[in-house]
Amino acid sequence: MLVLNNVEVMYERVILVLKGMSLQVPEGKVVALLGANGAGKTTTLKAISGLLKSENGEVTDGKIEFMGERITNLEAAEIVRKGIFQVMEGRHVFEHLTVEENLLAGSYTRTDRRNVRSDLDMVYHYFPKLVHRRRQKAGYLSGGEQQMVAIGRALMARPKLVLLDEPSLGLAPRLVREIFDIIRRLNEETKTTFLVVEQNAMVALSIAHYGYVMENGRIVLEGPVQTLLNNEDVKEFYLGLTGVGRKSYREAKAYKRRKRWLA
Repeated sequence: MLVLNNVEVMYERVILVLKGMSLQVPEGKVVALLGANGAGKTTTLKAISGLLKSENGEVTDGKIEFMGERITNLEAAEIVRKGIFQVMEGRHVFEHLTVEENLLAGSYTRTDRRNVRSDLDMVYHYFPKLVHRRRQKAGYLSGGEQQMVAIGRALMARPKLVLLDEPSLGLAPRLVREIFDIIRRLNEETKTTFLVVEQNAMVALSIAHYGYVMENGRIVLEGPVQTLLNNEDVKEFYLGLTGVGRKSYREAKAYKRRKRWLA
């Protein structure tokens, strides 16, 4: 469904952030993009959704294709109409609007107005907590409820692909689990495709089919989820299962080469 091929992104014409970024998102799957702060994950999503221009950024090399069509550097509104919707980091609900008004805002670009009501009911089905908050202003909701509104608003656009940027950010562990369980159900039951950017690798991999590990603007590791979960370097640097802390996955490979040489 989505292909990034050797994409480079530059800000202010001088700051190179993505350096030959390549990944694929198959239709109907959940793909996790993992990495530490500053790895370039959010920039990757903005390159896909056409939001770089607002920050004086642009794709300077490579190409981005969606459903076989090149979308590199298209306007954000046009990309939404093609079926890509990004849920921004930090939720960004319209605080002065009610929950239901926020959800309906997601259907703004649609022409099939007769189906909006049924899709609204679908969102309430997956997020039942929002039913009792539908007339309440979104600014008064908890962080978890605002995240539900943000994802529900994306679903109201009937997207083919949803880009989720750090959906666990600032949420209690119980709410994180609840949000990710809903994402998993949405994928299984509605076949919605998701590209999920996360620092919390364990929870992201728990619902994903395939994962990419990103460092310094590049992909350093990729594979099916079970392969990543069984990879000792992923366990050490992203899942925290070994109790050893080196700085990066690239550093780990250099460390192992040194060990073999000294032996």
